[in-house]
Amino acid sequence: MNTNNLFIIHTGTVIEDDTLTLEQLCTSCGVQADWLVRLVEESIIEPDGAEMPSWRFSGASLARVRAAFNLERDLGVNLAGIALALDLMEELERLRRQLKISRHG
Repeated sequence: MNTNNLFIIHTGTVIEDDTLTLEQLCTSCGVQADWLVRLVEESIIEPDGAEMPSWRFSGASLARVRAAFNLERDLGVNLAGIALALDLMEELERLRRQLKISRHG
């Protein structure tokens, strides 16, 4: 994934063709590594790899980090609230897709 183009992704479907290092994810989202580590500790994002130096993050993690940052910055939501809000938002999207399929299928 070309890190120069990561700032362009704001909404929509994220293509999972590559992974990001911790440093690349920090740069792409404009956040500090310690904040991302806290997101991992709270299971808001889940890296591949057992140890921090080998962590790799998916495109879905990129979208979750950006949404988490917006929730914290704009609404002052704490990490537990961020985890809950993101899970509920994903469930709502899943239900919308399911409803759309059932209406057209």
